[in-house]
Amino acid sequence: MKSLCYPIFGLICLLITENFLSAQDKAYLLGARDVITITIYAGGEKQHEAQLTVNEQGTINVPFIGSVKAEGLTTLQLESQIRKPLAEDYFMEPEVSINIKEYHSLRYYISGAVTTPGLYESASKATVMKLIAKAGGVLPTRGNVAYIFRDSADQIAKEKDVENLVSKRKREKVVDLKELLDKGNVSHDLPLESGDVVYIPPEQSRDIGESKIYVEGEVKNPGVIDYRPGITALSACIMAGGFDQFAAPNRAIIIRKEGEKQVTIDIDLNKVKKGEIPDVELKPGDLLHIPETWL
Repeated sequence: MKSLCYPIFGLICLLITENFLSAQDKAYLLGARDVITITIYAGGEKQHEAQLTVNEQGTINVPFIGSVKAEGLTTLQLESQIRKPLAEDYFMEPEVSINIKEYHSLRYYISGAVTTPGLYESASKATVMKLIAKAGGVLPTRGNVAYIFRDSADQIAKEKDVENLVSKRKREKVVDLKELLDKGNVSHDLPLESGDVVYIPPEQSRDIGESKIYVEGEVKNPGVIDYRPGITALSACIMAGGFDQFAAPNRAIIIRKEGEKQVTIDIDLNKVKKGEIPDVELKPGDLLHIPETWL
């Protein structure tokens, strides 16, 4: 596997990668599409063995006893749940052994400036760093942010249209990759939920970085809009559908990259609307954030 980060953080990255690819998490909770092997023993002999798949309803069809809820249980909990009815109606002091053969319920998609983008299934909950490791590390062309889109992995796996997702879906989180990868600040290693999509735009991406404006937060249609000369913060909000019900335009923030630095520009868009202060002209790659009101 290629190096995930810069050399100074190689050891950290190696440990994370090894942990991500290690044996199954003992606390793993079963979910839809997981494949398990169940073996039933009684009287010192194997009575039955079967390979079962957890269906979309979260159940499995167990030999002798029928449908059993498996989703949300550990293998130990499921063994106990199956053992009881077997002991009551079929065998004296039965033993049940369950092993996970295939993990499919924890699914994550990563795209953009990584070595091997795609859909990944995991035996344990992932974080941004762990998913990057699974994808073989970032490319030298990667930008300084990663965007997290919730519950979108299946959609992207089918359509492969990440730019469409970026432009239409609300981003749940933005990860500062300079802090995470360059400085090793693990507080930026955000946990992921099954179904998440992580998108890392290339630093010099013409479509996503150089000719786009990012609008996020409390607007009706957060996402990416085309940059055009003269576009301002207020006009970008209007293009994003206007402010949402709980928006705080007076605390709007523009995040801009200037060389190797990232600068933050505060702007009161309420005063802009009233003509009390001038609007701010945006630049390609700017991120405009409209926070939620404190009230």
